[in-house]
Amino acid sequence: MKRSPARAWLAAFFLAVPILLTGAAALAQTTAPSPATTPTASAAIQTPAPTPAPAPAAAAPATPAPATPAPAAPAKPPAYNSGDTAWMMTSSALVLMMTVPGLALFYAGMVRKKNILATLMQSFAITCLVTIVWTVIGYSEAFTGGTGSMAPYLGDLSRFMLNGIADHISQGDDSAFILAPGTPGATTMTIPETVYMVFQMTFAIITPALIAGAFAERMKFSAMCIFMVLWSLLVYSPIAHWVWAPTGWLNGIGTLDFAGGTVVHINAGIAGLMCCLVMGKRSGYGHDNMSPFNLTYAVIGASLLWVGWFGFNAGSATAANGRAGMAFAVTQIATAAAALGWMFAEWIAKGKPSVLGIISGAVAGLVAITPASGFVLPGASIVIGVAAGVICFLSATYLKHLLGYDDSLDTFGVHGIGGIVGALLTGVFSYGPLSATSSNPAGSPGSLAQVIIQAKAVGVTLVWSGLISLAILLILNFTIGLRVSREEEVEGLDTVLHGESIG
Repeated sequence: MKRSPARAWLAAFFLAVPILLTGAAALAQTTAPSPATTPTASAAIQTPAPTPAPAPAAAAPATPAPATPAPAAPAKPPAYNSGDTAWMMTSSALVLMMTVPGLALFYAGMVRKKNILATLMQSFAITCLVTIVWTVIGYSEAFTGGTGSMAPYLGDLSRFMLNGIADHISQGDDSAFILAPGTPGATTMTIPETVYMVFQMTFAIITPALIAGAFAERMKFSAMCIFMVLWSLLVYSPIAHWVWAPTGWLNGIGTLDFAGGTVVHINAGIAGLMCCLVMGKRSGYGHDNMSPFNLTYAVIGASLLWVGWFGFNAGSATAANGRAGMAFAVTQIATAAAALGWMFAEWIAKGKPSVLGIISGAVAGLVAITPASGFVLPGASIVIGVAAGVICFLSATYLKHLLGYDDSLDTFGVHGIGGIVGALLTGVFSYGPLSATSSNPAGSPGSLAQVIIQAKAVGVTLVWSGLISLAILLILNFTIGLRVSREEEVEGLDTVLHGESIG
């Protein structure tokens, strides 16, 4: 009976959302001009019927009638590249694998036995929830051009329910598309929009799933579901638009974020920290044994994350080209460097290198190289990796204990701090020719000015994500409550929330 108010709120939320979306879709249909009244290109250039002229004099030569201009042919959509399309479909599957089962196993392996199933459930449920949110409105919010003064801050509703995404399908085949058409930054892609949409969906899925590591073992499932839906709409999609949409304002000032240092890792990291601060520590934190139950799961999960990250970083080139190849290479190198950096730092500080330490270091390296992967060379990737491994080790151990927050699985310590390290060092080590274009032959080389731009993007992400996440958490805390009771936490979330357990 204690949880009946939460169930009522959850039911109301998930009943209201489809009703509102259905109503919005109906309104869009009723307000759209009907085909019969919409002027077409051919109608716009129709020539009025000629008026009969008097017969010319017999001696006058015949004057040919002026030719009627032919209707202008509609612009042909760009052709897609089959190699790029195949690579991007593969990358999308790799990034999805990062969440299920990669992140699910990584997190589940680091919690206590009584919470393993609940932790797996979080990643799986978030994958399903965000898939629908992204399909309905998230993609449109993030990657359309926007309108008027709002264009730098948010997309428009032209892709609501993915409306119009199939306009160029003919005889079972599709074409490539133009991202943010009609804007100064319009970008011609070499893949179908469906493929690009799904690729970006996998990023939208893993970002909120990362947050779950911060509140592991104590958050209500109902509160988590609502939080993730609202966070995706109010935090993730706007920041993705700012950084990655051609019209986004952080993109406009020259922010370098190849695959998600700000959009994914800093964003999720600071949101996770807000969860820690609002929800408080786990019962028994500091004196009960909270050792991971099964590090084998965590090693398998970290390994899947490592392999999947090639789709994350190299896939962000959106083409099977040389830049993707360099991103692929530096991802491998930085990850190994960071794993070793964490391992040796822990060995020096604690006397023994741990399995949990080396896999955490690998993830820290993956995080830090993410924004830099399409901008730096192998030598720089070693520096970024070692820096991330050592700094994230200090953050996840000494800083956390110094400040006294309970970041269960080090979401802020690894993703927040690692994302900041990577974003700033991208501004230091960026190699101009990797980002050079015909309109910008010098590309975006590393410089003090670029580091300042990177710092602005980091600061903006921390402030927006931190404040909006805090607001969502406080509202939920005062309505349905965020965490289970102490008795339920002691019993374990597997049994309390899902009625299941590992024997």
